[in-house]
Amino acid sequence: MTSGTHTVAVAVANGTLHFELSLAYELFSSPPLPDCPWYEPVICGAGPVRADGRFLLDPDDGLDRLPLADTVIVPGWAEVDADPPADLVAAVRAAHEAGARVASLCTGAFVLAAAGLLDGLRATTHWAHTEALAARYPDVEVDPDVLYVDNGSVLTSAGKAAALDLCLHLVRRDHGSAVANAAARRLVVAPHRPGGQAQFVAAPVPEHGDHPLSDLLGWVTERLGEPLTVEDLARRTNMSSRHLGRHFRVMTGTTPLQWLLTQRIRRAQELLETTDDGVDAIAAATGMGTAATLRRHFNRTVGVPPDAYRRTFRAGRTPPVA
Repeated sequence: MTSGTHTVAVAVANGTLHFELSLAYELFSSPPLPDCPWYEPVICGAGPVRADGRFLLDPDDGLDRLPLADTVIVPGWAEVDADPPADLVAAVRAAHEAGARVASLCTGAFVLAAAGLLDGLRATTHWAHTEALAARYPDVEVDPDVLYVDNGSVLTSAGKAAALDLCLHLVRRDHGSAVANAAARRLVVAPHRPGGQAQFVAAPVPEHGDHPLSDLLGWVTERLGEPLTVEDLARRTNMSSRHLGRHFRVMTGTTPLQWLLTQRIRRAQELLETTDDGVDAIAAATGMGTAATLRRHFNRTVGVPPDAYRRTFRAGRTPPVA
C-alpha cells in the first residue's frame, strides 16, 4: 500500500472486548513514521454499545459501512456461549463478499465462524476457547497452537498479545518490515512473532531482569551481522546448549536456532526494503555469510527470492511475508 487511504472498520456490538478494540484502534490510527501513508480507522456499530459491559461506546458509523472498508477488524467477543448479533454477522459477511480483508482478534473468530467465513479454513482463537469453537463450527479447522492464521483475505488470532501480533502482521503485509518494526517500537513491543509460534507456554514471559534470557534477545538483535551460533548464545548466558534450549522454549515458544534465523530474515527484509545493498552485502549484514545461504533461507521462509521480494515491494504491491 503506497498511496490513498486504507479504511479499517472496527466492528463493535454489545459484548465487544475493550482491550482488543483499543489496541487495534491505537495501532491503525497512529502512523509510526513521518509522511507514511497510513490507515483511516472507523468504529462501526448498530448504535451505542457497551464494551465489556462497562464502557459506553458511541460508534463513528453504522454497520452498513463495513462493506465499504478495505479491512474489517472484529475484536474479541465476550459471550462465546451465545450467538453473536445477527446484524453484526450479516455485516461482516457482506464486507467479505464486497472484497474487504476481514480479521478477527481473540474470540472475534466466533463472529467470523458464524458468518461462514472460516468454513474449510484453518483458524485460531484464544486457547481457552478453541474446543468450543471447534465443537460449534465443525467445518472450521481450529488450530489451538498458533498465535495467528493468515488465509489471505480472512485472518484470525489468539488472545490479547497475539491480537497485536496479527495487527502488526497486517501492517507488515501492507507496508513492509521496516514500517511494521517502527510501529512496534512506538508501542514498545517485540517487532515480530511468527504466526506459527505457540500461543500457550508453561510459564509466563518474565519481566526484564527476572530471567536468564531477559537481556539476551536484545543483545542478539544488535549483533545479527556476527556469525552467532547457539553455542555463542549459551556461553553468553553461562548455560549449556541444552539448558539454553529449555529456557528458550519456555520464554519464546521456539528454539534458539529458529528464533535467530527468523531475526536474520526479518532484518534482511528491512534492508531489501530500505537500501540498495546487494544480496551479498545483506547476507553479510545479517550473519548469513553468503548470498546463496541467504537466498535459500529467505526463499523457504518468505516464499520468494530476495531480489523478487525487493522488486515486488518497490513496485508498490503487497510483498509476500511469512
